[in-house]
Amino acid sequence: MSDRVPDDIIRCGWCTASREYMAYHDNEWGYPVDDDQRLFEKLCLESFQSGLSWRTILTKRDNFRLAFMDFDFNKMAEFTEYDVERLLQDAGIVRHRGKIEAVINNAKCAQALIQEAGSLAAFVWRFEPVAKVQSTFPIDNTEPISTSIESIALAKALKSKGWKFVGPTTVYAFMQAMGLVNDHVETCVYRARIEKIRQQFIRPG
Repeated sequence: MSDRVPDDIIRCGWCTASREYMAYHDNEWGYPVDDDQRLFEKLCLESFQSGLSWRTILTKRDNFRLAFMDFDFNKMAEFTEYDVERLLQDAGIVRHRGKIEAVINNAKCAQALIQEAGSLAAFVWRFEPVAKVQSTFPIDNTEPISTSIESIALAKALKSKGWKFVGPTTVYAFMQAMGLVNDHVETCVYRARIEKIRQQFIRPG
């Protein structure tokens, strides 16, 4: 579903619920990313979102960045049990022991993956769907897509390398946000803008 808001721009309907959502939709969601730290941050935040709304995570994002050293995986890989206990006391983030331990584990896995693949970006962009089968939200947004063949494959690949809390749904949301797919609805003005940027984007690796 697309919708109009006071500025009269037609957007994806999901983003009109709040100003935070709208800013995220307009300035971040779907733009292709090749920066390893940003990619890692998004995988972490999507892991924390599991079972929650993205709005919950988005409003806490600055707190997450402060708590997790701006998601610098080299710094996070050095976290110890002391840091886990510290983070469990931090009311500004989602205090879930399993998720906290998972993203610290994933920081170590990111280091190993970069040694193998050259960069996290080079690895994840291998799973971009080919253009002719790029999936999109249905025009009425009644049954939004939550997984894909590629997200299942990427989740499986990450898990095989020791990553945790990276199921196909989590990974698909990551792929949407980081521009591996363009899931702005057909009537959203940002769909064409994003597609133009995607066409000019140089794929890593």
